[in-house]
Amino acid sequence: MPRYFFNTHIGDDVITDLNGEELRDPDHAWEASRAIIRAMMDDPKNQDRLLAASLVVTDEAGEVVLEFPFAEALADDASEEPRHGAPNAH
Repeated sequence: MPRYFFNTHIGDDVITDLNGEELRDPDHAWEASRAIIRAMMDDPKNQDRLLAASLVVTDEAGEVVLEFPFAEALADDASEEPRHGAPNAH
């Protein structure tokens, strides 16, 4: 399985993922990225600072597979809420 690295970019600072994670494909890397961002945003102390951050996912060759802005992960949360609400909510 390919290995993907999840590097956090906050302004000019980069937090490099040195270990990476073996995942089946880029779609799985996207799902993992969203889960990572949501976990990082769980702490209210980090939210303001991280809203402008991005998770840049690279493969073993260092090629960018995807860039996932933290704000986009939160926007996904808002768009999903109606689907996860009460069955009779319209």
